[in-house]
Amino acid sequence: MFAQKVDAEMEHLRGGQTTLTEAEVHRVAKHFVDPEYKALSNQDAELAALDQQHPGFARWRTRNTLAHKKPGYVAVTLSLKPTGVAPGDITDKQLDAVADLAERYSFGQLRTSHEQNIILADVEQSQLFTLWGELREGGFATPNIGLLTDIICCPGGDFCSLANAKSIPIAESIQRRFDDLDYLFDIGELDLNISGCMNACGHHHVGHIGILGVDKKGEEFYQVSLGGSASRDASLGKILGPSFAQEAMPEVIGKLIDVYIEQRTEDERFIDTYQRIGIDLFKERVYAANH
Repeated sequence: MFAQKVDAEMEHLRGGQTTLTEAEVHRVAKHFVDPEYKALSNQDAELAALDQQHPGFARWRTRNTLAHKKPGYVAVTLSLKPTGVAPGDITDKQLDAVADLAERYSFGQLRTSHEQNIILADVEQSQLFTLWGELREGGFATPNIGLLTDIICCPGGDFCSLANAKSIPIAESIQRRFDDLDYLFDIGELDLNISGCMNACGHHHVGHIGILGVDKKGEEFYQVSLGGSASRDASLGKILGPSFAQEAMPEVIGKLIDVYIEQRTEDERFIDTYQRIGIDLFKERVYAANH
């Protein structure tokens, strides 16, 4: 129903005053000047050799770098999600270090993402290995971008007066439960988002797994939803069932992951498995002990 309403509104707007034309795109583009890129070639062979020699570098490059439109460059994501740190948190000293990295590796520019990480958008491939070493020293090289512990999380009840429940302790407990890179890589791509109230600052409703903090007679509980997506297959998550106490959340997530691993086909992501088998098997496993 929601998708149908969106499609109907789009048809109503199509061709109207809000239509984005090529001419408008070109007009706006003139206000943005590209950095002074060098004429480089891709370093595929050199990077592959470094991957063989340094497995940690290979893991990091797989998860934390993105292809670039210019040959010889990549975009690098600095993970602000090491275990034990509130998602997206960064200290004043780390900010100074990131500013220095941006000056030396990315034309003095960086980006912050809604996933609560930082991106150096224009890094030369030939500098990747050196940059990786500096990121490790600064605590920015956790190779978990797009994985289960790359959690989007609002400040929650610890810092926000609007929250119904704390969010950061839930994120930390899940990070500790899945603090094994081999297991994380085996699980594969998974978006887990946490909001402390219905304002949804943590985008829980579009997480493959979404967690919403709720208040029950003055006590904090957490409602879980499955199947949300903010990608091209955009969808809102479906509520799994009754909410859970804080201490139960790591085990709840563990059971959901167990079902996924048991049911997935080769190279199938969590969201793909969910869309194929539906919510019932997940619900049965999670609530089995309560019946």
